[in-house]
Amino acid sequence: MEKDQYRPETNAVRIQTEKTWQMEHSTPLFLTSSFTYDSAEEMRATFADETDNNIYSRFSNPNVDEFVRKVCSLEQAEDGYATASGMSAIFASFMALMNAGDHLLSASSIFGSTHTVITKFLPKWGIEYTYFDINKPETVEALIKPNTKMMFVETPSNPGLEVVDISLLAKICDKHGVILNVDNCFASPVLQKPITLGAHIVTHSATKWMDGQGRVLGGVVVGRKDLIKEIHTFCRSTGPAISPFNAWVLSKSLETLHIRMARHCESALALAKALEGNPLLQWVKYPMLASHPQHEIAKAQMTAGGGIVCFELKGGLEQGTRFLDALKMLTLTANLGDSRSIASHPASTTHAKLSNEERLKVGITPGMIRISVGLENAQDIIDDINQALEISK
Repeated sequence: MEKDQYRPETNAVRIQTEKTWQMEHSTPLFLTSSFTYDSAEEMRATFADETDNNIYSRFSNPNVDEFVRKVCSLEQAEDGYATASGMSAIFASFMALMNAGDHLLSASSIFGSTHTVITKFLPKWGIEYTYFDINKPETVEALIKPNTKMMFVETPSNPGLEVVDISLLAKICDKHGVILNVDNCFASPVLQKPITLGAHIVTHSATKWMDGQGRVLGGVVVGRKDLIKEIHTFCRSTGPAISPFNAWVLSKSLETLHIRMARHCESALALAKALEGNPLLQWVKYPMLASHPQHEIAKAQMTAGGGIVCFELKGGLEQGTRFLDALKMLTLTANLGDSRSIASHPASTTHAKLSNEERLKVGITPGMIRISVGLENAQDIIDDINQALEISK
């Protein structure tokens, strides 16, 4: 079936690996490390890339291919490659497309592990980097150097929900021959399609909204065919392949992604509205609140605000830990994008090793709480957060 035969939510359900002789309705698991051939000539032709036959599950696998085809359809991308985790997808997108002597221009508001890769590991291989303030896109073009190869950005960002105009960045990148790499994890392809806005490649932690139930790890990179070919070449030799089982789970998960995201977004907006103006909070942040600094950009490039809500407790670091302890229903975990609502306090957990000054530089304020809104009844989520706010004040 052609990847764009139907509308995106139908493609996510109907794209499927060719049936076996058993005529199964649901795609079976292809748990095999390698694949066989009927003749020496067929094997030679396959290794010479003259056929599309599978060779080894580190290179390709029917379950993985099905998952990738679905994501390509959702993102309107030419090609893609799935990896073992979101971070391996990001790392592969960097290492396959940049060389020693190249320069990466990245937003400073990015996931902590991505920050570590950029600042600790890329310099070891001779790749320079410069950070820019995602809230000041007018400063970006002046930071491009003759050796700038790639621009990287998360929008909305993790955890601060900053939003940037992708089409604006795309025009700058096209002007200077720079690859625009967008991490679309927080929005998912249901809410935002960076490639249609001019991005060249898009990365995802499929562990989050794509899986949606906190079960498996996975990552995927999709985009321009020539760029994905370089990423595939890098990955088939270095080995960050996703397991067929995880790809099978993720492919099935995509069948319900549109339905789940609608509920996540509806409940997140209800939570954000319920919390806005609460006297115990300094601010509430959600892309579809009019008070969000980039609300107009979010409305233009996203169909809904996503499932993450952030707010700042007036009591800072100490109240943050008291708030988490006071929650009765919400889960305390490092993940997000689950069917169950999750609360985290970055200043006392994921970013606790940074100084207060370092945290503030990346937008982690002392009392910031990040809520990943799940699929429970929205009022139950609101009630649990409100009672925890009262106890922790």
